[in-house]
Amino acid sequence: MVALPPSRGSGQTIDIIGVPMEWGAGRAGVRLGPSALRSATLAQNLTALGYSVRDRGDVDVVVVDDEPDDSSPRPHHVDAIRRACAQLADVVQGSLNDSAFPVVIGGDHSLAIGVLAGVARTKGPQGVIWIDAHADMNTPRTSPSGNVHGMAMAIALGEVPDLFPPPDFPAPSVDASRCVFVGLRDVDPGERRLIRERGIVCLTMSDIDRHGMAAVMDRAIAVAGSGPGSAHISLDIDSLDPQTAPGTGTPVRG
Repeated sequence: MVALPPSRGSGQTIDIIGVPMEWGAGRAGVRLGPSALRSATLAQNLTALGYSVRDRGDVDVVVVDDEPDDSSPRPHHVDAIRRACAQLADVVQGSLNDSAFPVVIGGDHSLAIGVLAGVARTKGPQGVIWIDAHADMNTPRTSPSGNVHGMAMAIALGEVPDLFPPPDFPAPSVDASRCVFVGLRDVDPGERRLIRERGIVCLTMSDIDRHGMAAVMDRAIAVAGSGPGSAHISLDIDSLDPQTAPGTGTPVRG
């Protein structure tokens, strides 16, 4: 029999927080993500690693009936998203103040606005490892779609304070010098300009192919962990090739 290694959990409390939101994306379905991950025994797997797990339930998300089109106000559904993200920030802040480790499951990527706001309220702007095929650095002015999930990082950097204002959403919520993108391969022109202006480190799929995932993540951790405090890890399922993970509304070969 192979001896299992000692648990790495050492009693740390993990709070699972669900965000069944899809209003920031262009396609329906991602609101089912939290229930799917729970059904896939997320809590049980974390418990088996030695963690103490609390399921905090789901953030309330307003039901939006209308489907946006080219004539719809931009960004789409911003009031509903702002409301859900403000509530999410409260829950994340409470989790951190309780010395727990929040694991937030969604849901479209606009939920990151609320997560990062909650962290920033507690610890100030922190580092971020953003694992994603997209930079999510558009603004209402540059976005081709008007979908908020493609603006989440720009909002966290304080680029759109009129739509997500302080104090609910600290501006900025992240430290640009400690932000790093991993897996980028679909970036809009406006995003490229903002990335250059902010000096954010980009580790693309070409870097992963050339150096390997371990080396790329070592570099990402070094960047995000280069200052005081902690770092947030954000994983978008479209960072994976659609042959591996077809269940995304924004697939990009990689």
